[in-house]
Amino acid sequence: MAECKAGMNKKKCNCSYEPCSRKGICCDCLQYHLSMGRFPACVFPKDIEKTYDRSIEKFIETYKTRGAWWGKR
Repeated sequence: MAECKAGMNKKKCNCSYEPCSRKGICCDCLQYHLSMGRFPACVFPKDIEKTYDRSIEKFIETYKTRGAWWGKR
């Protein structure tokens, strides 16, 4: 089984919430946010992520207006 690459993940993580204990531990981050009915920072463009509105509705709205932005950060 592959080990967590938290160090490498942390370098790519665009989460701007500094005291986050899940930064770089994607499996924990994803489970945490989905359990609360929202998405993690990594699925939002930087400017939207900084608003801390990580709702599924905000994701859909952003995707509809901007299309796919992955890899365009």
